[in-house]
Amino acid sequence: MERPRFSDHLEAIKFICKDFWSELFKKQIDNLKTNHRGTFVLQDNWFRWLSRMSVDLSSENSGSIQDPSAMAESKEAQATGMYLYFPCGIIRGALSNLGIPCAVSADISNLPACSFICGPNKGPMSVLAKGGI
Repeated sequence: MERPRFSDHLEAIKFICKDFWSELFKKQIDNLKTNHRGTFVLQDNWFRWLSRMSVDLSSENSGSIQDPSAMAESKEAQATGMYLYFPCGIIRGALSNLGIPCAVSADISNLPACSFICGPNKGPMSVLAKGGI
């Protein structure tokens, strides 16, 4: 019978933010936030993989003012977002191996800062969705 390596989910997330992230990126996560209902936001203010990328929205803004939500869906932003599939998968896999199934997404609204949002799976077997914090 397997038992969790950590007594609660917050301890596991703190392990990811400090030890695991340090091994991968040679620095700790800059900020950790939670809503105490199963969602965690890990913020890296200088995510190394995005440090040399920029999204130029000026070409889309020439001549007219567009809706900010439309600008966020630009081709450049989508291409930059594709670089985050792998780190999201790394976080999801690490948490899964620690007994915390979750969904992970990323927010890149302020490059090179990046926020990783770890939330409960939508499936019926999710520990987080059952209020396991």
